[in-house]
Amino acid sequence: MMARISPLAAALTALTLAGCAIGPDYQRPSAALPASFDASPTRAASAAVQADWWVLFQDPTLNQLVERALSHNADVRLAVARVEQADAVAREAGAAFLPEIDGGASASKTQASTRTASYSANSPRLRTARSATLSTSYELDVWGRVRRANESVRASLLASQYARDAVRLSVAGVVTSTYLNLRALDAQLAVVGETVRTREEGQRLMQLRLNAGLSSLVDSQAADNALHAARAQLAELRRQRALSEHQLALLSGQPELRLAAGDVRQLPLPPQPPAGLPAELIEARPDVMQAEQQLIAANANIGVAKAGYFPRFTLTGSTGSESQTLADLFSAGAGAWSLGISALMPILDFGRTSARVDQARALNQQSLISWQNALQVAYKDVRDALVNLREDGEAERAQASRVANARHTLGLAHLRLQAGHASLLDVLDSQRTFNDAQLAYITTRQAQLNASVELFKALGGGWKPATGS
Repeated sequence: MMARISPLAAALTALTLAGCAIGPDYQRPSAALPASFDASPTRAASAAVQADWWVLFQDPTLNQLVERALSHNADVRLAVARVEQADAVAREAGAAFLPEIDGGASASKTQASTRTASYSANSPRLRTARSATLSTSYELDVWGRVRRANESVRASLLASQYARDAVRLSVAGVVTSTYLNLRALDAQLAVVGETVRTREEGQRLMQLRLNAGLSSLVDSQAADNALHAARAQLAELRRQRALSEHQLALLSGQPELRLAAGDVRQLPLPPQPPAGLPAELIEARPDVMQAEQQLIAANANIGVAKAGYFPRFTLTGSTGSESQTLADLFSAGAGAWSLGISALMPILDFGRTSARVDQARALNQQSLISWQNALQVAYKDVRDALVNLREDGEAERAQASRVANARHTLGLAHLRLQAGHASLLDVLDSQRTFNDAQLAYITTRQAQLNASVELFKALGGGWKPATGS
């Protein structure tokens, strides 16, 4: 005679089996990247990441704009809202570890038909029933399906947090680059404004010389054309500055933003990274960390899919009272309860579960490729930024020498004009050369500062020497 197994005993047996989870445990793949970003044998062990890297430009206005953007920019606020959504999803998934208890109450009155075969005159035709119950249904996580699902959701939550951090890093970078462009335009406006004033004075002198018969009409028209060209250049620079200011207003959530003039040449170049900067710094980049959390989630989803091969055990129970009258609902003898366990397992699903497992594995492979690509892109970004920083520095030094030479040449041209050994056209040509040299220097200065911004972004926030080392 077969022994009877109670539902409670079956539930306890299932719980004892719940020590392992179906599916592969996450093992971090090898990054397969060089140890550092250059060939230097010296490892910069003191390098670290600085989150508020924009303060290294030592500009209070820039600091205010970035801080404002990080709290009011629309993209940042959307990313924060997505994190809040992911957190709610994670809390919902975590609640699956605990049973859900529902309360219910009902009251009914029914009248039986006297024309049915089951009707008995000994039974009342009118029937009244009232009940109050507490019921629960709980899936026993025998195969770890719930645990793997919770693992996947937690990783997705972290991925959304890193996505938010990536948006914040991007917004800070865009605000800083736009601000540097604005300050470069301010410097160019100052240079071209001075050029306009100089050429207005040159035009006045040329007109006097023309009236005195000391210059030709060709020289006068050349001076006039040079003035008009400078004025057109000034108008274009004003237009570009206004657009940059509007962009900063949008980025920082300040529609009526107005910024006083500045000069990009007054901004200091942030400290340069040490030789042998370790490549492991890119692992702190938000997009790289986001990609890894997505890989963890995809790996856990393989276990969720594989759990479909095995039966799902559900423990159910209820307790409450039933009576004909409301006064007897909670009296002795009105109590009722039930306890049960059920198992559900696909017998023939024509490959549906296998297809889901294959899908999960394919998504896991895609996530692995995405993570590896994120690492390689980050590594390339840092190397590009280091090259730009180095070469733009060389270009800036060369342009500074060019400005110094052009300034000296312009001074000599003025002296030659006063001595009668040069024409005003020679002076105008020297002024044009000096103007072009200054504008080129401003452009290269902006490029070097932007290279620092790109390096900070590529490293996921920048770098700084560790204190006390």
